[in-house]
Amino acid sequence: MSAVTPAILFERHEELLTRAVEAIHTREYWSPYSENLRKYSEESVKSAPEDFKAICDQHFELAGPASVKKITGERSPYGLDLGTSYDQPDMDQLVDTLHALIPQWRDVGPKGRVGVCMEILQRLNAMSPLMGHAVMHTSGQGFMMAFQAGAPHAQDRALEAVVYGWDAMNAVPASARWNKPQGKMDPLVMDKKFTIVPRGVAMVIGCSTFPTWNTYPGLFASLVTGNPVIVKPHPAAILPAALTVKVAQEVLKEAGLDPQIVSLAVDTLEEPVAKILAMNPKMKVIDYTGSSVFGNWLEQNALHAKVFTEKAGVNSIIVDSVSDLKAVTRNLAFTLSLYSGQMCTTTQAIYVPKGGIDTPEGKVSFDEFAQALATATSKFLGDNDRACMVLGAIQSEATAKRIDECRGLGEIVLDSEPRVHAEYPNARIHTPLILKVEGKDQATYSEERFGPISFLIATEDTADSMRLAKAVLEEQGAITLGVYSTSDAVLDQAEELAMDVKVALSCNLDGGVFVNQSAAFSDFHATGGNPAANACLTDTAFLVNRFVVVQSRRHV
Repeated sequence: MSAVTPAILFERHEELLTRAVEAIHTREYWSPYSENLRKYSEESVKSAPEDFKAICDQHFELAGPASVKKITGERSPYGLDLGTSYDQPDMDQLVDTLHALIPQWRDVGPKGRVGVCMEILQRLNAMSPLMGHAVMHTSGQGFMMAFQAGAPHAQDRALEAVVYGWDAMNAVPASARWNKPQGKMDPLVMDKKFTIVPRGVAMVIGCSTFPTWNTYPGLFASLVTGNPVIVKPHPAAILPAALTVKVAQEVLKEAGLDPQIVSLAVDTLEEPVAKILAMNPKMKVIDYTGSSVFGNWLEQNALHAKVFTEKAGVNSIIVDSVSDLKAVTRNLAFTLSLYSGQMCTTTQAIYVPKGGIDTPEGKVSFDEFAQALATATSKFLGDNDRACMVLGAIQSEATAKRIDECRGLGEIVLDSEPRVHAEYPNARIHTPLILKVEGKDQATYSEERFGPISFLIATEDTADSMRLAKAVLEEQGAITLGVYSTSDAVLDQAEELAMDVKVALSCNLDGGVFVNQSAAFSDFHATGGNPAANACLTDTAFLVNRFVVVQSRRHV
């Protein structure tokens, strides 16, 4: 018999759970997992680089059905072959295995599942320095971003999902005595039992750029609500997912449960398995982050499952007037540079009136604003070491090629240039490409151009900017919208626009907060209300569609 039961794990983490429940209801600042590397054990920080190297060129062992082949081929965008290999099971057998485990995981109950999930997160947090290196060398993020976004920030989002799941499940009583008066007759009395029942086997399809941040919400949302989960990472970013599954399996086993309740499914770009898994009728929940093409295919074809997608969009900023031009362009320079624009929240379309914008120093023309942004970006990236840290590496060759392909789409305001990393000379590093286009060239800027590519769009006036932005957002969707204006009326119009197209709005960001950053427990990431995503990370709807309530009733 296991010495550590799910119930004990719940008690162990109950205090943190109570605080987290409070956080999702206030949406104030709160983060349980530190983003400060110095808060982690000195030993784990020092040993992380060697621990990462020790995993490379090795076979990664996990619990699962018999292997039909070995999968390898991960290559760091910094120019290194990871050399790690993984077992690939038969996909039908994998689904059957997890389907058979549904009763075991269901019967653990909400409290036990919450305890297991929170124990997994505590252990993942302890290995955050190692995860930072794994995310860095699969996604291409600079180390500090890979550590923060790939470990504590991803864990924040995971815990947020767990807590929303607990909140939703805890709202359903386990039982009730139903007593209906019948006047002079004896009352009708029934005992009723209500059970949280998972939909079935779940799958999370990960992306290459944020292999944990975009995977954890779906993984933990499905897991806490009773669904065994298959983690299907992008073929270029398997290692962070494998490390996560390993920790989950260790906790499950120690709690006396089958470790395969969380399993890994790996594939290659040449022989993908996501469609095979998705179309298995026992697959009941699917989470996906990636291109709109495959996301749309899942929504249209996997009709037997609840499908949650985050796809492509055209994130936009409307510039009307500013109170501090230098502060605004510095903020935008960081936004465009961070991780080379490979974030689902990075701005692509910047709308600026042809006649210019008002500033405290007077009117600034469209071209002057464009030059100011180019100068701010060049200055910000002037120090090569800092530039490489912020830019990170381009995750895929296709993204690097896209920069060249887009140069002819408009007049170049700031050209993209390669940079050489001091430690990794073969890294794919490129600075942002900023292009100038006319508002009428909608076909050019209304398509997502993933990577460090953005457009300054010359419009007739701010009203025209609003009109053009609305048209693009309604058609393509977005995760983020920003506006700069010293006019309350314009800000009010921007809020109306944001509500019309159902996108998150940021106003006058000119300090230490950037439009492409999203804070768990406070910011809702995506709304689920426009074509860029059909779900929000994380809200109640993201959780309650993963389970049903089955009741049974008997006369007393």
